Amino acid sequence: MITKKVELVVAPKEPHFVGDGFRVHNFIPSGFRLDMKRMDPFIMLDYNSKYNFPPSKEPKGVGVHPHRGFETVTIAYKGKVAHHDSSGGGGVIGEGDIQWMTAASGVLHKEYHEENFSKAGGIFQMVQLWVNLPAKDKMSAPKYQAIQNKTIKKYPIANNGGEIEVIAGAYKNIKGVASTFSPIHMLNAKLKTGAKADFSFPNTYNTTLLVIEGSITVNGLEKVPTDHLALFENTGEHFEIEATDDAIVLVLSGEPLNEPIAAHGPFVMNTKQELIDAFNDFNNGKFGYLE
Repeated sequence: MITKKVELVVAPKEPHFVGDGFRVHNFIPSGFRLDMKRMDPFIMLDYNSKYNFPPSKEPKGVGVHPHRGFETVTIAYKGKVAHHDSSGGGGVIGEGDIQWMTAASGVLHKEYHEENFSKAGGIFQMVQLWVNLPAKDKMSAPKYQAIQNKTIKKYPIANNGGEIEVIAGAYKNIKGVASTFSPIHMLNAKLKTGAKADFSFPNTYNTTLLVIEGSITVNGLEKVPTDHLALFENTGEHFEIEATDDAIVLVLSGEPLNEPIAAHGPFVMNTKQELIDAFNDFNNGKFGYLE
């Protein structure tokens, strides 16, 4: 089996606030080697590295905003997020949980710190990923997958070395709990110091990893520190990571859709006309109503 090599290790950019509740480093899209086409089907990745929010009477977050044409995946590592949308969905994402929202034909959405977390304050750490939808599914009905950590299947690493949480796709014949519209693997590798885990994905898939905690080496060569992202070449299938400190690593690999991308703000479609239609539908109230 041919080794999949690291193409690029990316340090976190200067953080910026999304609303007043999410202090994020943007990794995708950022530069030609991390643009929407290169990372397809992963079209946006914002990472809220560990940040201590002080207590607040009013929950911080992001007010009402629209989405169409893709899915948002929010992974909670520290802290809690509440959310609501115009289709009647909503809930709380606790530590270790995932909210997988298929915006598709369009929703209004808002997300903010959960009330008790907001009042107490504390460490907040999240990933929000946008996954593009195939053209044939962009105007399908919105839906939610509220994935609690206890429902996520785990693959144990030998000698109590940790575990692999299989969110989507598969790992060692363990299938992920999330349903997807195109082939995607999404894994949390939680490894003790010195533990190793190997991965295998088709060479045509776009593959990347983000070190959430600790640090790792890839294939015994490339060092990837905390809060850094590694992008893999589209050659080879197999790679191995080793935790040089207790580590949590988000591993992503997906088959590119290879379709035209027309993106503007909260809308990701295939043509400019579809973007115009999205703005018109939003302005005409066709995304529903949300206070």
